Amino acid sequence: MIKRFTITAVVLLVAALMLGQGNLIIYGWSDYIPDEVIEVFSQEYGIRVTYDTYDSNETMFAKLKAGARGYDLAMPSADYTSIMIKEEMLLTIDKSLVPNLANIDPNVIEKMYYDPNNIFSIPYMVGTTGIAVNTKYIKSYPRSWKIFELPQLQGKMTMLDDMREVFGAALKYLGYSVNTTDVNELQEAKNLILNWKRNIAKFDNELFAKGIISGEFWVVHGYGENIFYEATEEELKDIDFFIPFEGSTMWIDSFVILKGSNNVENAHLFIDFILRPEIAAMISDYLLLPSPNVPARELMEEEPVYTFEEMENTELIKDLGPDLRLYNTLWNEIRFGL
Repeated sequence: MIKRFTITAVVLLVAALMLGQGNLIIYGWSDYIPDEVIEVFSQEYGIRVTYDTYDSNETMFAKLKAGARGYDLAMPSADYTSIMIKEEMLLTIDKSLVPNLANIDPNVIEKMYYDPNNIFSIPYMVGTTGIAVNTKYIKSYPRSWKIFELPQLQGKMTMLDDMREVFGAALKYLGYSVNTTDVNELQEAKNLILNWKRNIAKFDNELFAKGIISGEFWVVHGYGENIFYEATEEELKDIDFFIPFEGSTMWIDSFVILKGSNNVENAHLFIDFILRPEIAAMISDYLLLPSPNVPARELMEEEPVYTFEEMENTELIKDLGPDLRLYNTLWNEIRFGL
């Protein structure tokens, strides 16, 4: 999921709520849908779109659970889609209104264990997390999570401030599942992360892309699409982004229609519009991500940061239910020494 961390709204939410019919209010990740795509949709259907943003699944979920109303669509990742289904926060999808769902790669649908028949969610983007190295400062390095063990890079590296992503990295390095609930495996991962923590400058979600480009940091754990979005073509010549050979996490971001939506028909129209091959190709070119939309792949003009083939050794982050408390406890010990 391309994660931009400046929270803005395309149009004021309050104003949109007052307009009544002909609206669509989306709650999604920042800069995740090109403005041009929203403009084309608005012009074609005469629907005014409001795009309000969040910086994490946790933020989105907490706001909706706290009673935020008026949103039609959200874009949670797989684990939070699963949670929202269990919490009965979503409306069912009328698939007769989304015929372009047929364009989605069956291999992507197959990974959606939490909603195997797309009753509540329609996939938007699939991606992974990796490591970026600024080769202006480092010439030789392992294409592995082991890079965070190198003492000579102390203070010049960052990792995401994201519990599941960091644990996912450690667990993959150790040969375990990113969704393990085995206490011994998690304790081993915690000890490894503490070792990495000695070498990294910080856990960071906000500045890793700018930091690796500027040379403030030489190695960062993060989302390749964020880095490629920030960098110029000249700057990208020095950036090596890779998925460690041990594997990494996988995410699937989907559209869901929220209970309380006042614009259900418009929400379906928008989802089906996004799944048009030419629109899906435009989005993937903008994000530099591989498209889960099969016919769109032939229409793409840009090379993605990585391919689906390169994601073979990635593993989907799943909703762990009550067992997530194990991770929370260990993460607090890592971050705050609690």
